Amino acid sequence: MKNIITKSNLIYLIALVLVVGCERELSDDAVLASFPKKGEIFTDNFVSMGSDFYFPFADAKPDVFSVDMEEGYESDASIRIDVPNANDPTGGYAGAIFRTDAGPRDLSGFDALTFWAKASQGVSIGEFGFGLDFEGDVHRASRSNVSLSTSWQKITIPIPDASKLTQERGMFWFAAGTQGTGGNAYTFWVDEIQFETLGTLRLENPFIFDGQDLSRDVFIGEAIAFENVGVVFNLENGQNVSVVAAPAYFDFETTDATVTGPIVINNAGQAVAPIISSNGTAVLTATLANTLAMGSFTVNAVGAFPHAPVPNRPAANVVSLFSDAYANVPVRHYNGFFAPFQTTQGGAGSDPNNVDIQAPFANGTLDNIINYTSFNFVSIGMYETVSLVDVSSATHLHVDINIRENVDPGDFIRLELESGTGGTTSGGSFTLTSAMLNNVDANGWFSMDIPLSNFPGFNDPANLGQVFFVSDNTITDIWVDNVYFYN
Repeated sequence: MKNIITKSNLIYLIALVLVVGCERELSDDAVLASFPKKGEIFTDNFVSMGSDFYFPFADAKPDVFSVDMEEGYESDASIRIDVPNANDPTGGYAGAIFRTDAGPRDLSGFDALTFWAKASQGVSIGEFGFGLDFEGDVHRASRSNVSLSTSWQKITIPIPDASKLTQERGMFWFAAGTQGTGGNAYTFWVDEIQFETLGTLRLENPFIFDGQDLSRDVFIGEAIAFENVGVVFNLENGQNVSVVAAPAYFDFETTDATVTGPIVINNAGQAVAPIISSNGTAVLTATLANTLAMGSFTVNAVGAFPHAPVPNRPAANVVSLFSDAYANVPVRHYNGFFAPFQTTQGGAGSDPNNVDIQAPFANGTLDNIINYTSFNFVSIGMYETVSLVDVSSATHLHVDINIRENVDPGDFIRLELESGTGGTTSGGSFTLTSAMLNNVDANGWFSMDIPLSNFPGFNDPANLGQVFFVSDNTITDIWVDNVYFYN
């Protein structure tokens, strides 16, 4: 077992001293133990990282990392990453974290992570960063689309607020694909990875919600998440760089705590403001290192949440992809984020209890709802990581949709059922017209029960791979609930 002193353990130890050590008072000079303030991570070899420090992402190729003893920045050694071909059966990209196994470090005295890097050809690396530890990832920070050439260059990732990094284990991470190489493999090297105190960085502006001032009607039990959070720094060379920063670097405020309740960082590392009032207005803002962030969110509390009708069909007759009323089959995703053509946000998790809206029913249980925004198309997918789903005994598809905007003539949502995956797919579609979509209940929900015979071409129901929702941006903001097949 690793000897890591957590905050709760530390409080317990202090309490123990006070209880059993009554005859011996703590000295006025006593100082609580601190973590090492070591910045070096890799300088021709790993520095104080322990023996178990490399962890690939779950769906990445696992064996891309090595120490190259013939290549280095002004040295003979560097970290070598061999990015695989996009069609590599063991993983189509390279991505991993380097987490110190020697206990946390105190990085509060530094202001940047720096390293030297080059590649076998000109490429753009998807992400470099620090703060990912697979233990909460509370203080993750990264730069995206970092351009590398065949010559060594120094990369700087400013720390959003170093005062927060007093117990950090996530030293370095990367994610690199082949989008810019036509799916072809390449290699890149990194060297001299360390946290430094540069003293030349200038905070330009932190931002939340991409710097936009947003406003929306919300309901009791909803939780507004602070999204698209980051900060722009100016480097010594005059370059402005944008750092994607975890919400935990920021301090969040509300103008009315009776409307939103306390803003907390949840287990997913999100900053969320729960709505606790039936009416009222509050403005959500944030600061980073005492600097006001650009962007805000005006909450207009408008009462109780409008739930979808609760399904009551016998569970034995249902194959559920997403519903609180039934046990759901495993899915790969509720949003595949199919870049570059898909714009749809929301539905990021494959866990139906970790989605966009969680609104309590009157009995206190949570109603989980997907909120697709910037919606052009999206899929619920069952392929690759889990088995395809057998709906051959079903006669109908049920879906509840709540459209969060006006439905205009010509608007539509097309449902598509796809069997199989890859090059062996087949499928059919059914289009919900604007006239159909305006036929809603008192809570704004359009409930549909569509015979599977209305999906011509869907001829292999024993191997359902995906369910698509398509609007071509005619409708951009919807709630989705109770997606299931039934007989």
